[in-house]
Amino acid sequence: MPPNSSRLAWLDALRGPAALAVALHHSGWTFLPDLWAEVDRRIDVGTWGVFVFFMVSGYIIPASLERRGDLRAFWIGRAFRLLPLLAVAVVLALLLAAAGAFDLHPGLGARPLPLVVLGNATMLQELLGVPAVIGVMWTLSYEMAFYLLTAGLFTVRQAHRSAVIAVVLALAAVPLGLLLPRPAIKGGADLVAALLGVAAVVVIAVSARGRGGKRAVAAVSGGVLGLALVVLGSRIGAWQGLIVLAMMFAGTAVYRAERGAIRWRTAVATVLVVLACGLLAKDDPGWAPALLLAAAFFGAGVALRRRSFPRWLAHLGVISFSLYLLHPLLLRVVPNLPLFFLVLVPLAYLTHRLVEAPAQRLGRRLARRATGERPAGQAEQGEQGAVRPAAAGWGSPESAGPAGPTTQGAAGPAGPAAREPAAGEPSG
Repeated sequence: MPPNSSRLAWLDALRGPAALAVALHHSGWTFLPDLWAEVDRRIDVGTWGVFVFFMVSGYIIPASLERRGDLRAFWIGRAFRLLPLLAVAVVLALLLAAAGAFDLHPGLGARPLPLVVLGNATMLQELLGVPAVIGVMWTLSYEMAFYLLTAGLFTVRQAHRSAVIAVVLALAAVPLGLLLPRPAIKGGADLVAALLGVAAVVVIAVSARGRGGKRAVAAVSGGVLGLALVVLGSRIGAWQGLIVLAMMFAGTAVYRAERGAIRWRTAVATVLVVLACGLLAKDDPGWAPALLLAAAFFGAGVALRRRSFPRWLAHLGVISFSLYLLHPLLLRVVPNLPLFFLVLVPLAYLTHRLVEAPAQRLGRRLARRATGERPAGQAEQGEQGAVRPAAAGWGSPESAGPAGPTTQGAAGPAGPAAREPAAGEPSG
């Protein structure tokens, strides 16, 4: 298969292995628990995959928003990138649970059904103290917080300060983490969670559909809300939660350096500060090696970004959101590790083809209609060198994000070269 020379194929080449690493982490504990316990003492492979995703989302999501230059198009893209597959995965999870082949969180039945729907539909359940239908959805909550922050910064024209923001978040993570080792938004605070969830929906809707001052106030309010949810609602604690955000903004700093907006040494220093503040955020011997290797893996991708990558590797990135979101559903369906991956990869290809790609195409059409943008082929002639979102894949997260894959070339979900970011998809 000839190599994929798309300008951002390197991001897909990172996303595919990251999604498979998260799947390997969970399947290792399921099928080979004794062996995997030895691996996990040395490096948390799931955490490694998750942070690779977070850095990729940090790199591509602001690029997607700034390329479009419109919050309505941005939120339309995010919705059609993430929600269709999420809805399919949740329905499959509920069907498997009814058949006794999937374990739902025991706390789901104890919470009001409208709150469970609100939390999971907004993907903020992790920060609202609401159980997720599928455990790996926790990363999507941090992706959503990052989207809210990015949209707010874009609105007040401060998005270029990503390096400073990453450093401030990392430095604040340590004292805030010591003060707030547990979430202040407790699991039983139904009214608080509902009000915060509704507030998130309102600020997104107004920032997408409003104009002038209303849009600006809504976007900034959303950014403040996103940050507050991470500080007060992180189930993993404020220290780890803020490090997640800081790592995403460090990925953005790398994007700024690649575009010539800041110096490379500034971007490298930013990543090093975030790592220094994050290495002790979790009392787990596998945490620090995972964080370091995630940054190193992302750095290797940046260093090799001008090289060609095999199409099969880039295409794994294209289907990485499906790999990430669907793999927990197979853990009790297949009998062993080899068969797990033999089923997972074709299933992810199928759901990408039948669910993700059509939804992304529809999202792009709606976004163009909302902004009056020309179709991708015409736009490309007039935007030489502009960073375009990829179509399929995770991250962010639209394919690039938590987080979709992203080769931003033609804005279509057709192949590794035409997707929009998906959301930080992985989760350890």
